[in-house]
Amino acid sequence: MSHDAPLARTATDHLAPVFARYPIEVVAARDVWLTTGDGRRVLDLYGGHAVAALGYGHPRWLAALASQAGRVAFQSNAVAMEVRGRAARKLVEFAGLPLDTVFFVNTGAEANENALKLACRITGRDRVAAVEGGFHGRTAAAGAVTWGAAAEWYGFPRTPFEVDFLPRRDVAALAAGITGRTAAVIVEPVQGVGGAVDMGREYLAALRARCDDTGAFLIFDEVQCGMGRTGCPFAANLHEVMPDMITTAKALGAGFPVGALLLGARAAATLKVGDLGTTFGGGPLACAVVEAVIDAIREEGLLANIRRIAVLIREACVVGPVTATQGQGFLLGLRMRVPARDAQAALLERGILTGTSADPQVLRLLPPFTLGESHVGLLRDALAGIVA
Repeated sequence: MSHDAPLARTATDHLAPVFARYPIEVVAARDVWLTTGDGRRVLDLYGGHAVAALGYGHPRWLAALASQAGRVAFQSNAVAMEVRGRAARKLVEFAGLPLDTVFFVNTGAEANENALKLACRITGRDRVAAVEGGFHGRTAAAGAVTWGAAAEWYGFPRTPFEVDFLPRRDVAALAAGITGRTAAVIVEPVQGVGGAVDMGREYLAALRARCDDTGAFLIFDEVQCGMGRTGCPFAANLHEVMPDMITTAKALGAGFPVGALLLGARAAATLKVGDLGTTFGGGPLACAVVEAVIDAIREEGLLANIRRIAVLIREACVVGPVTATQGQGFLLGLRMRVPARDAQAALLERGILTGTSADPQVLRLLPPFTLGESHVGLLRDALAGIVA
């Protein structure tokens, strides 16, 4: 059983056939558990591509959405709304970084598009550097800096700028790859799709230093690894390296579509009316959910839970076909001695949903922040039962 095997497409299924589907149908979910159409319970260790930070049916999330919908479901950014300002303030306070200007958008790709646009406009430069193995989205600029996109799916006749790809964690290569023509360097501090690869403090600090030397902007794409997933608010906090911008989404709304671009003073000081725009970004429903997610992470001790349970996974789950672990917090990779897709299929047969990655030997775990010790035990036992 492979996650690439699509469900049968019926005559009434009008969805574009562009997604490989897991061989299950989800009809309900609660906490960290999914219920399938045939009545099975499945432990969700993938969280809808790192989105379901609070699991499913979290009371704060539900109450925030219902309460705001009952007051006003939508107004554009042309109208001042207190909930929008509160959400921005809470996000800045949660980050605890000198990035105190927030532009709300709808997705991580949109956040990356705006970050890259600002860097190019402010510097007047025509090159962007990205890291091999990185994934930044499927739009024009975000796709241009995504590793492998040009060969696999990019589709546009040209990219909006020239792109230089930097080898992972190779400090010596930075001088040649980041020059006076480089507008920005974009990097996932912990790569997600690439296989839960932590770039590490030394490499990120070297990127910061090289950007300082050349005047390039440093953008941390924390769409997947941000909003607490590493056990810190952002990987920038974890590694103590300060970017000029952070992009985030996924866990930010814990299931509601919302993204954000956090800006430091250098970029924020240039902004004027009309420089950035969005219809649905920063809508009141999204902002109410952002508040609820941040409150839950803070008040329910979820960062501490991530750190504790991640250690337990690393200690307990190097069993069966697992040879090692990598990543940070709840963006974990299990390195396999068998193909990760085979292990993923075997785990799903045992009632556990996981993800694969661009590395065929790495199984990816992106569980809800509410995961507990008993769930780790289920994973350990399931892995132990897989014949390597």
